[in-house]
Amino acid sequence: MPLTFKHLAVAALALLPAALPTTVNALDDQQKKEFGEFIKEYLIANPEIMLDVQDALEKKQQQARQQQASAAVDSNKDALFASKYDLSLGNPQGDITIVEFFDYNCGYCKRALSDMDAIIAGDKNVRFVLKEFPILGPDSEAAHKVSDAFRKIAPEKYGEFHRALLGGEGRANEARALEVAASLGVEEADIRKKMAESPNDESVHEAYQLATSLGITGTPSYIVGNEAVFGAIGSKAIEEKVANVRSCGRTAC
Repeated sequence: MPLTFKHLAVAALALLPAALPTTVNALDDQQKKEFGEFIKEYLIANPEIMLDVQDALEKKQQQARQQQASAAVDSNKDALFASKYDLSLGNPQGDITIVEFFDYNCGYCKRALSDMDAIIAGDKNVRFVLKEFPILGPDSEAAHKVSDAFRKIAPEKYGEFHRALLGGEGRANEARALEVAASLGVEEADIRKKMAESPNDESVHEAYQLATSLGITGTPSYIVGNEAVFGAIGSKAIEEKVANVRSCGRTAC
């Protein structure tokens, strides 16, 4: 959010002596003029205040975003952690569940694929739920339709499909997704039949509703405990949050 004079004026108010009125409304016209000139002079002399204000504003916005996400997690636990549309990797009975919202054409998701694998390999008690969230255009929508059909036909191979399509070169689209499916033994005709009789409209609708409630606007985004994690923060940072949830029930102890 860009800085405004109002933001800076609020910061300057805290620097005024306590003897001055505490609100602009308490000032007469001459006092308001003098007050404005004081703020201007002070900010010109101390421009670093603008950085302090920006930092405080970002922290306040992040706190509000996390409060929204925590409330949304509490009210959407079944859809997040036990949706009939999702499959999980890792330990299906794990004591901690991580949910990842991803798009097959998200560059950050591609790089974060190794984070998921590192977490699963390093922690045998984590359940990793993959929430398909196509937001990057028609190619992504088409690739996720194939993915949904593949999951319904061959759920035991979904992890292989996911890694091959997300970790592959080039753009994920229908043709590329069908190639991956065929390489794993599921033919195009079977995929197309499943897409026709059981489209993924409901699963995508659910993912979009959840993302809106959680304040998720990009991928990858994760749910760990009752916290929404926005962006590819790396396996180590996620592992620390998992350890904290086990230790104190929160992602930050």
